[in-house]
Amino acid sequence: MSVCEQKREKRQKRHGHTHSHTPTLTQSRSCPNCASSLLHRDGLRYLKDGNPLQRWLCRKCGLRFSEPRQAIFRENKRYEVRDRRSPQDKELSQSLLQDKAAGDKKALHQTADVKGKVVEHLWWLNQEGYSEETIKGRAQILTQLEKANVNLLNPDEVRDYIAKQNWAPGRRANVIYAYALFAKWANIRFILPRISIPEKLPFIPSEREIDDLIAATTKYIAVFLQLCKETGARSGEIFRLKWTDIDFENANVRIAPEKGSRPRLARLSTKAIQMLNQIVRNHDAVFLGRYKNSRNLLRTFLKQRKRIAAKMGNARLQQIHFHTLRHWKGTMEYHKTKDILHVMQVLGHRRIQNTLKYTQLVQFDDSEAYICKVADSQDEIKALIEAGFQYVCENGGLKFFKKLK
Repeated sequence: MSVCEQKREKRQKRHGHTHSHTPTLTQSRSCPNCASSLLHRDGLRYLKDGNPLQRWLCRKCGLRFSEPRQAIFRENKRYEVRDRRSPQDKELSQSLLQDKAAGDKKALHQTADVKGKVVEHLWWLNQEGYSEETIKGRAQILTQLEKANVNLLNPDEVRDYIAKQNWAPGRRANVIYAYALFAKWANIRFILPRISIPEKLPFIPSEREIDDLIAATTKYIAVFLQLCKETGARSGEIFRLKWTDIDFENANVRIAPEKGSRPRLARLSTKAIQMLNQIVRNHDAVFLGRYKNSRNLLRTFLKQRKRIAAKMGNARLQQIHFHTLRHWKGTMEYHKTKDILHVMQVLGHRRIQNTLKYTQLVQFDDSEAYICKVADSQDEIKALIEAGFQYVCENGGLKFFKKLK
């Protein structure tokens, strides 16, 4: 036994400590290299399971080594903490701990009950025939309220939370409608707050700006934007397109409706057909082979739009969204035909009130709105019609066509 250990043992006996803090070894402590007992403690090394191993440094040969794992254990009785509180304080502390545990258990049960209600409500929406996107939106709203520690079973608490938020009018209305339907389903009396959404005319870009944005985006995003521009369909309708919905021979596409609109058949240009032929057909759906859901596609588009707007120095491009192209299509169709029923059919509206706003979106100057072309052969006439030109009249054996700029 070394001199240091002998001094430590005498000191422990003098102070009445029977348990040593130092690890007790099951074998003699000596250097495995030179068999010297002149060792110095060199700290502890902790294993993955949390158990320590004592490290040693030989003062004679300088070897560092650790003890065998099975030879290490600690005695912690020396460091026991004495509770010096009075019996009254101990009883009060125990009572507070029990009340806190009961409150935590009650809150846990209440949270679990609310989560179960939300899941049941979402399943009810699915049974009632609500669209997948609608259900996802309602789930996001209710989950947000729940994460904000708002008790969904207490309508007054929900009203107070909504009133304190600095949301846009549209967002506020969506949250109110989502919770109102949940309250109606759960038989909770909820008084709707006042909802006021100011009407504003949508942004209508020029065709040149739309074409510049399409030309600068990647292949899949460009095809998506081109289809939105030519068909006027909603982004969800375009995202769910299948290859079987596209007739490449007759250059048209079937639009499966959403949000209660009508199914329709839309014409496609030669440019759109060529862009579609460049996409790899590795899935039944056109865009599901590239993006898992529409949110991923939207996120990619927003990143590219920001980069393109900064590169071109045109901040108006930042205002172009998927639904902007639907508004553009409706506006252009009404300007060309002046037939509101035709626009209603193109967009798939069931109510003419939804279509009437396209009659006042943009005022065009007819003297500068058209491009005029002349054709005198069948090939030229065919090329102009495929490019979107409309026949006007014939004079001197020449046929005149026009197209919006």
